[in-house]
Amino acid sequence: MAGTAERARAVLSSPTSSRSVTQTVNGSHKFVIQGYSLAKGMGVGKHIASDLFTVGGHHWAIYFYPDGKNPEDNSAYVSVFIALASEGTDVRALFELTLLDQSGQGKHKVHSHFDRSLESGPYTLKYKGSMWGYKRFFRRSMLESSDFLKNDCLKINCTVGVVVSAIACPQLHSIYVPESDIGSHFGALLDNMEGSDVTFHVAGEKFPAHKLVLAARSPEFRSKFFDGLDVEKKDIIVTDLEPKVFKAMLHFIYRDTLTEEVDKVPSTSDSDFPVSETLTAKLLDAADKYGLKRLRLMCESRLCKDICVNSVVSILTLADHCHATELKAVCLKFAAQNLAAVMRSDEFEYMKEKCPWLQSEILKTIAGCEGDSCSVGEKSQSVWAQLSDGGDTNGRRVRQRI
Repeated sequence: MAGTAERARAVLSSPTSSRSVTQTVNGSHKFVIQGYSLAKGMGVGKHIASDLFTVGGHHWAIYFYPDGKNPEDNSAYVSVFIALASEGTDVRALFELTLLDQSGQGKHKVHSHFDRSLESGPYTLKYKGSMWGYKRFFRRSMLESSDFLKNDCLKINCTVGVVVSAIACPQLHSIYVPESDIGSHFGALLDNMEGSDVTFHVAGEKFPAHKLVLAARSPEFRSKFFDGLDVEKKDIIVTDLEPKVFKAMLHFIYRDTLTEEVDKVPSTSDSDFPVSETLTAKLLDAADKYGLKRLRLMCESRLCKDICVNSVVSILTLADHCHATELKAVCLKFAAQNLAAVMRSDEFEYMKEKCPWLQSEILKTIAGCEGDSCSVGEKSQSVWAQLSDGGDTNGRRVRQRI
């Protein structure tokens, strides 16, 4: 009896442990300010904002004030701040602002909380819109004669370290689970054509496949093979896709990845090759036709990287045609923020002629941005007025199509 009681006490008194770990989740953003001389004179307290970036589950933005933030300084200094751009209360963080020396000598101007002792701890931002930074970041006269300004361009690096705390419990054992290889197995099925029960004929090329696999992945194929006229067919002629596009689509259906050929396509922003003629664009169209939502998103993501002033109208037109809603939203926002430059492109005139409703959507996007006080800038308001009155950025009258 006594031995049993002692053993019970020994079990109950076994020690446990835990550990509180407080650390920072760090992220960086590079903000390039091109056309500094044109930004001057916009007014004290008015800023140019970077795109939003995410660190530690919160959105952030860099605000650059060419004429300074403090009226008492009479525009003698430029101001730079980091702002909390998402909902949050008492967000504790460390910050670092670096104005890059563009002479190559590495003599950057750095203001940092990192790697030094903070007497009062990390900075606390109380609510959305709270900022940390410097009203007198740099005397403007010195900045304009320094190596920080080159070709009318400034480059600012921002690092944010969001403070997080967690309880770490000891983990005695772990078992590694490899990534899913189901795609490679289905890919092998496509490669060796074992058990194929349908053959697609595309411009003289043959593509054996499996009806069940296609039907499981695509509602269009499911309808063809189980509800339509192709239930018993073993040979199907495809006339609306090129062989390379159909092959890339089959690759995705079986492997859930893009082909290397798609990934290696050069950026449309770096060439004169029409967006609509790229494999990615044609694959986006195929994804829309065959109801492959994930493939459509993957193509949208790939095309999103190629958005620039010269390509945004073509990509917007394509996105509208292919029901690529996320890509279309990005194009509309980019066009709204850079409308004066976009309007000068040849594609803009084509869009107004062939897709006039997209011009109306761009204008609505501008109105929405201005209503939300996003960083479209004062110039977008004048362009909005010109378009609304029927004029272009050079003051000429244009016929309304909206």
